[in-house]
Amino acid sequence: MQTPNADHPIRIEAAPRRVRVRHMRHIIADSADVLVVREAALAPVYYFPRDDIEMGYFSKTDRMTHCPYKGDAAYFTILVHGEFAENAAWSYEDPFPAVSDLAGRVAFYPDKVDIYEVDETAGEETRRDVDEVVQHTDAGDGTTQKPRWAPNVKGPEA
Repeated sequence: MQTPNADHPIRIEAAPRRVRVRHMRHIIADSADVLVVREAALAPVYYFPRDDIEMGYFSKTDRMTHCPYKGDAAYFTILVHGEFAENAAWSYEDPFPAVSDLAGRVAFYPDKVDIYEVDETAGEETRRDVDEVVQHTDAGDGTTQKPRWAPNVKGPEA
């Protein structure tokens, strides 16, 4: 067991907003009680309390890994609408004392599920649709791409 230090810092803090996880267009986690782990130079990781996760979609796998700073991680596969996300989530069942706040929480691989913050004051998710973003980006000549971007859906009939 190693303790976080100046060479390998680990900060655990509350997420500033509600966070959701989606797999196959189904929300499998939704919480305002998410912890963000910032470990050394790694990308931040969201840890959700199990009470805010639809654990019925999860099955524990045989995969186990060991982190010298956090402990042994158990893994879960997610099954929604017949689609698997293999070993897409993990949990430190009995984390080391320096990160004991992670006990009873589950984290997700962002390349296997969608993880996003929700701005509850605006009533909207902070994640934006790709068509909205692309339409409003610079076309390279200082103008917007919107006039050249063909709609990919039809509007409602009048």
